[in-house]
Amino acid sequence: MTGAPRRRVTVLGATGSVGLATVDLLERHATLFAVEAVVANSDAAGLAAVARRLNARRAVVADASAGPALAAALEGSGVATSAGAEAAVEAAASPVDWTMAAISGAAGLAPTIAAVRQGGAVALATKECLVCAGAAFMREVAAAGATLLPVDSEHNALLQALGGQGVEDVERMTLTASGGPFRSWDAQRIARARPEDALRHPTWSMGAKITIDSATLMNKGLELIEAHHLFAIDAERLDVVVHPQSVIHGLVTFRDGAVTAGLAAPDMRVPIAHALGHPQRLTTPAARLDLARIGSLTFEAPDLGRFPALRLAREALAAGGAAATVLNAANEVAVAAFLAREIGFADIPRLVEEALESADRQGLTAAPETVAAAIDLDVEVRGLVSGRLPDARLRAH
Repeated sequence: MTGAPRRRVTVLGATGSVGLATVDLLERHATLFAVEAVVANSDAAGLAAVARRLNARRAVVADASAGPALAAALEGSGVATSAGAEAAVEAAASPVDWTMAAISGAAGLAPTIAAVRQGGAVALATKECLVCAGAAFMREVAAAGATLLPVDSEHNALLQALGGQGVEDVERMTLTASGGPFRSWDAQRIARARPEDALRHPTWSMGAKITIDSATLMNKGLELIEAHHLFAIDAERLDVVVHPQSVIHGLVTFRDGAVTAGLAAPDMRVPIAHALGHPQRLTTPAARLDLARIGSLTFEAPDLGRFPALRLAREALAAGGAAATVLNAANEVAVAAFLAREIGFADIPRLVEEALESADRQGLTAAPETVAAAIDLDVEVRGLVSGRLPDARLRAH
């Protein structure tokens, strides 16, 4: 990349854990990249600090009420500011060479689609795009001629383990899971878990929502759905194994019996750097693996009895249609209620299962034809699940 023009980049979700890891790499390779825009939901102070660090051309908060604080924090800096959901989409649509799409939740759908439509490379950390609107989203990618680069450590490991070969030669793709903080807990203890228990992830430092998803193993289920769309591989050839050391992130078994694996220290800067430098490599400060020091790697099958969220995600993937859209919307509402201490931990998968059953009874089973249709269904399901929260609160208290 030496001697080449600086690549223009935009960071969506710049104040989250993935966004800040991206910011760190952009700072370390400042001669290679010029930052067009940084976007966040509502953290005006955090976004202003990021914009100054990267000398971004503009900074945008999707929450309009945070606009004045952002403008005040960047006054005199030369960084243009704007606020509101439309402004976030507009920033994402501005032509650049590379976009980090790391706005969590269904709120990330519209900006990520805008980034895809401008046709550059999109590093995807917003799993809801593929979970909520997988087929429609991939059609958008194909129509725009965009390059989609997975940033989740598991999918990035699978991409690298494929080595450029097609999935027709693949017998199985296996995602690894750390097992989360409750891997060794019995079902009764898990049911009594508090938010502070679930937020103590043994390996990764992540945002609250994804950390709770890791505790329920829903995160791994969502990743199975993502892998199905990313690699155009059927559900029967996707698997999950619990690997507490989080050294191996994904494995590919080929039809001749050969297995390749993606290994790295559990540091999100490794997969982000792969996507940021693609097709070349960037240096990162991530710790290097010392397998002799680690000594041993262990594996176990996931327990679907103690962690029913993974079972529900598998069933949604197998069912197809709108099931994954419903699953994701219901899970987001349930996780938010758990973090607010309104419901118990066991209520998260219970609410998701009830939403899937209700959607089936109401005929909400057809796959969304467009991303806009997926967003509409997401809103409808959130309303359904929110209506069930009072009953869940009574169970919790």
